[in-house]
Amino acid sequence: MPRLGRTLASRILFAVLGIMAVTMALGLALFTSVTSRATDEQAVEQARSIAVSLGHVPQVASAVQAGDPDHTLRRLGEAVRRDSGASYVVIIGQDGTRYSHPNPAQIGRRIEEPVIALDGQVHTGVDQGSLGRSANARAPIFDAAGKPVGEVSVGLLESEVGVRFTHEMADVLLYTGAALALGVVASLLLARGIKRVTFGLEPSEIVALVQEREAMLHGIREGVIGVDPAGRINVLNDEARRLLDIPTAVLGQRVVDVLPDGRLRRVVTGEVEGQDLVTVTDEHLLVLNRMPVVVGERHAGWVVTIRDRTELEALLRQLASVEGLTNALRAQEHEFSNRLHVLSVLLELGEVEEATRYSRHLQADTALVGEDIRSRIGSPVVTALLLAKTTVAAERDVQVRLDPASRLATPVADEVPIVTVLGNLIDNAVDAVADDARTVGDHPRGVVTVSLGCEGGVIQMSVTDTGPGIAADRLDDVFVDGFSTKEPRRGMRRGVGLALVHRLVTRDGGTITAASPGGARFDVTLPMRRREGTE
Repeated sequence: MPRLGRTLASRILFAVLGIMAVTMALGLALFTSVTSRATDEQAVEQARSIAVSLGHVPQVASAVQAGDPDHTLRRLGEAVRRDSGASYVVIIGQDGTRYSHPNPAQIGRRIEEPVIALDGQVHTGVDQGSLGRSANARAPIFDAAGKPVGEVSVGLLESEVGVRFTHEMADVLLYTGAALALGVVASLLLARGIKRVTFGLEPSEIVALVQEREAMLHGIREGVIGVDPAGRINVLNDEARRLLDIPTAVLGQRVVDVLPDGRLRRVVTGEVEGQDLVTVTDEHLLVLNRMPVVVGERHAGWVVTIRDRTELEALLRQLASVEGLTNALRAQEHEFSNRLHVLSVLLELGEVEEATRYSRHLQADTALVGEDIRSRIGSPVVTALLLAKTTVAAERDVQVRLDPASRLATPVADEVPIVTVLGNLIDNAVDAVADDARTVGDHPRGVVTVSLGCEGGVIQMSVTDTGPGIAADRLDDVFVDGFSTKEPRRGMRRGVGLALVHRLVTRDGGTITAASPGGARFDVTLPMRRREGTE
């Protein structure tokens, strides 16, 4: 069991009790001071009222002037003291003789101090008298002519006032105790609520978790973003900021306010569900996974992990291209071996002229396609791409043709966008034709037609195939990250090529559209970038 003062509940309890105790003590001291002063003032005012009222009674003045022969003043003073609750009521003559007093032994004796009320004024104060400390008032006794002939001294002893003050303090102390008890209950409830919110963790455990979380989040090479049930970001590491391109995002912001509308935001918010979901940004190819977080049998939100697959995906695609070229070269190796065997046999038989004619025929067939493409395409890089794709496609029994009307004689400054876009579109077209079960038995299985041109400083590309085409209701989805109607191939992710092409074309200020007049058709426009020194 944790020691007292170490747990969150005990800390809250001690803090609340300490605050309440200090507050109550200061309040009680202030209340005592104010109440004591107010009580003294109230007692003085009460004594003054009694003394003034009694000093204006004509019978009192007459009895004082006559020397109170029948002890009327004694009885009157006692009656007034008893009825008013005063501690003493003393009626004094002009010469200082007492005619009434709570102590009968003092009646008839003279007071030691002067009769100060003979000046016609009422004197009040808190003094130390013969009966003890008291709040007193001395008022003059007026005769019929309005002349002072004595005084009335009325006092309320401190002990009598203290009794009333004690009753009030008892109520205050009772209230203080109730408030402290309520504070204890409130602190326990508060501690219980905090423990529930923090899943039963103590402050030291929470600090340790925060330190471990910060070290882990900022020490890994994967992006991590945590989203609470309300859609607000509560975890975000540096790698996620880089991959999502949100360097200024802060914790507490909503995902919809940070990420632009698109597939990436829909994956993070959960609108698109699944595992290893692919999204393409302007700079990266990302793989995202969104998992729910349950802590203490309560749903606490989601955590989204983000992996950068840009380089790996590029390597996989390059590997697939190299593999295709290797297979094509292997097939050509067998074909060339067969041709060499024919030439060898012809020469052994002495058919030199026939061997020569056969050799020239083979050379013409091999160079025909290459010369045709080079004559119409000015870029050696684009020409090499078309020849390579033609060779690879032939291995899969697909024919790649260059439209006779194609012309791209103007040298371009950067062939990379053209090669990337054209290469991806041809690959997709060859896959669609080669995988089309309807063409099995035909030779070739299908045709992919490539058209290239340049007009008004804009490069125009078109790739058309004779495959199954694209459903009319899915034409708008072909450029969405992860959309594909094909099965994954050798760890390569489907639905990425067209998304990358779309990002590249739009980023360079071009356009790309898809249609399905029979097979699939993709039309692309890209701004021309001429080489320096060319017209």
